[in-house]
This record gives sequence, structure tokens and C-alpha cells, in this order.
Amino acid sequence: MKINSILPLLSAAGFLFATYVVVSGSQPTPVAEAVAEPASAPFNTFIAGSGIIEAKSQNIAIGTPLSRIVAKVAVKVGDKIKADMPLFYLDDRDTLAELSIKRADLAKAKADAGVALASLADAKSLNELAQAITDRRAISGEELIKRRNALAVARAKLDSALAYVRQGEAGLANTQSTLDRLVVRAPIDGEVLQVNIRPGEFAQAGGLTTALLVLGDLRQLHVRVDIDESDVWRFDKNGKAVAFLRGNRDFKAELKLAYIEPYVVPKKSLTGDSTERVDTRVLQALYSFERQQLPVYVGQQMDVFIETKEDPSQTGRSPS
Repeated sequence: MKINSILPLLSAAGFLFATYVVVSGSQPTPVAEAVAEPASAPFNTFIAGSGIIEAKSQNIAIGTPLSRIVAKVAVKVGDKIKADMPLFYLDDRDTLAELSIKRADLAKAKADAGVALASLADAKSLNELAQAITDRRAISGEELIKRRNALAVARAKLDSALAYVRQGEAGLANTQSTLDRLVVRAPIDGEVLQVNIRPGEFAQAGGLTTALLVLGDLRQLHVRVDIDESDVWRFDKNGKAVAFLRGNRDFKAELKLAYIEPYVVPKKSLTGDSTERVDTRVLQALYSFERQQLPVYVGQQMDVFIETKEDPSQTGRSPS
């Protein structure tokens, strides 16, 4: 009797619980509030794009011409540098030893050239004495031929010795050039943005995924804007442009077009937006602004709006 009354109650309870689970699970997930309000375009018609801040000189990735152990790093992040200033030094002990050998070889070659020059002078004097004898009975024709040949041999030996001198000078210059290349210098005036090498580490020559150092001229900054290929036809290089700092739309700057890279490339700079298209190509336009206008750093993202001259009834696009 008790079992017959309990089973319906359990069935009813199970049904109510299942109904609750289904109803509660079907409720829409609340949308999280934005950390910061996105920027809005100040133009009626516009193109919007994501921009990356970079140095006026572009971000210069410093490499090394030779693969060596790093002996000393002469700069640190944030240092102001001048063109040709040493950035880091590579291990040069073997090159210095080779330089000493090349100098010794050159000294020997010059000494041999001096001996050859003296031998030529001696052969020339003997030949001139023989030629000055008027009585041909006093010297045989064979002796005259020997002296002329000795003079020719002495000249050839001098030419060979001088060639060894030039070879020694070239070898010395080559080793000196290698020694100079072991000091990696700044190509421009600018600022050190990143240092990824330490004394004792191996600096690999050639193309690297991570640059050994990164430099840039920060007296003026550029914003590299990706313009979607579907919007390129709407782009007006004479249109006004405004950039808003991502994360705080209260910071903005008027932009001036520096130049356009007239080659549409695959999109590489990704914003992380879930709706972002990655299978697209973009035209890259670089705009400039003064560094003092905004508290920004190289590598930051900005929301950029570029005014267009199309019909006002057409709406602008949001950043891709």
C-alpha cells in the first residue's frame, strides 16, 4: 500500500525536476558588459579599420651578419641612440688572432718585396756595366745574355713580391672588415624598443622569428591601418581620419596620411574579435600623429575611422 502511494509521488517529483532543468537551461546566457565603450565614428560616411601603432621608421628588427656568441650588450630598453652607435658586440677573440697573423704575413711580404727590389737594383747595375763595355772582347756574348736574363728574372721576382704584398693587404683588410662586423651598430637615430639577447647567448645570423633587438624612431608615430579589400574602392586618401585609443575612447588624435603601400596583402594583424574575418586581404595605409598627443606605446591597437565621400544614405562599416 505504501509502495503504491510513493511511486506516483516520485514520478511527479522527477517530472517537476526535469521540467525545471529544461526551463532553466533554455534561458539565454546574459551578455557580459563591455569593459570599455567602443568608439563611435565622427563622420556620417566612413571606413573603419583596426590600426597598429609603429615607429615612423617602422619597427627595425636588428640582426647579426655573423653567427657568434654575444660578448656584450651595450644598450637597454628605452635608451636613446644615435646612428652608428654600438648596440652589441660579438666574440672576436679568434678574429683578433687571425688579424695578428695577417699583419705578420703582410710584414713578411713587404720584407720579401724589399729583398726583391734590392736584387733588381743589383741585376740592373750589373747589366748596365756589361752594356757600357765598348770592347766586346772584354766580355763574352754569353755573359751579356746571362745578365739580361738575370735582370728580367729580378723584375719578375719583384712583381711577384709586390703581388704578395697586395694579397697580404687584401687579407688584412678582409679580417679587419670581419672584426668591424662583429660590432653591431644602430642604423638610425632612434630608441631601443626591445632587447632579446644577453651576453653569453648565441646570436644566429639570417632571418629570425624573434629579432635580437628592435629599434624605432619615436619622434613621430605611425598608425598602420588595415582597410578591407571590399572597402578599398571607397577609400579617399584626402579624407579626414581620426584614431581612438582602444580601451578609452576619450583619447583620440587627428591623423595625417603619411603614405599608402599600394599592394593588397593577406591580413596578418588580428584583433581577437570573434566576428573578425581572417580570410581576407587588406590595403595598408599609414597615418602619422605626434607622439605627445596620446599616451600610447608602439604595438598598441587603435580604432581608426576614415571619412568617405559616398552617398550619406550608405552606412559605414564597423572595425573588422
